[in-house]
Amino acid sequence: MANTTETAVNNRVVEVYDLFVKHMQEFLAEANLNHEEYTNFVNWADRLGRSGEIPLYLDVFVETYVLEAKYKDLPGTEPSLLGPYWTEGSPLVEGKPAKINMRDDEPGEKLRFKGNVSDVNGKKLANTKVEWWQDDASGYYSNFDSDAPDFNLRSHFYTDENGDFEVESILPIPYSIPTDGPTGEFTRAAGYHSFRPAHIHMKFEHEGYETLITQVFFEGDEWLETDVARGVRQSLMTRLEDKGDYKEAELNFVLRFDN
Repeated sequence: MANTTETAVNNRVVEVYDLFVKHMQEFLAEANLNHEEYTNFVNWADRLGRSGEIPLYLDVFVETYVLEAKYKDLPGTEPSLLGPYWTEGSPLVEGKPAKINMRDDEPGEKLRFKGNVSDVNGKKLANTKVEWWQDDASGYYSNFDSDAPDFNLRSHFYTDENGDFEVESILPIPYSIPTDGPTGEFTRAAGYHSFRPAHIHMKFEHEGYETLITQVFFEGDEWLETDVARGVRQSLMTRLEDKGDYKEAELNFVLRFDN
């Protein structure tokens, strides 16, 4: 008896795959790969998958081009990389300034950061959910490669009635992406260094608007122009002001309507 079970065709999958094949054929014709090179690539890709580094590799070497293709000429704050160290479940912090979740004796230079959230028409967006995550003074992220407690230097908070927010944290530092696996193999083979400039990850959510995932960078960082992940955007730069016992910075963010 014939199997009458049918699987619905996802036309978007077919469309994207056909485009992928088309451009892959053009790439192969231009690159002129031989069979040995192709086999080496397959073996490396197998190691990449087995190591669990596919998200890392795509975040570092692919995601920025996806974002540029979609958002480069659109109004609103430019997105930047989500990165491989995002995780759900950060604690809520409140107050003004709100103190990002951290250890009582957290090493690092104190940072006070403030900003405003509005839409592309200038409307101030009250009660916008803002997620914040960053590395610690050793260059590591909690929940992943740090020995700090889970959700250290990870929090979420909400903008006030004017779309403003202010938080206290520590200054992030530049760090190296992992280099002991297949991603590191590629980095060395391509002659790249492995460093990212200091940055803060932020994610903005408000009903009726497209979720904004972005990063904040600091003027003067030695790795800004050669970020291994190519995630730096000029519009995401801010200047650190020395306030004595802490540094202060600010940046405003503009959300696009959800189409």
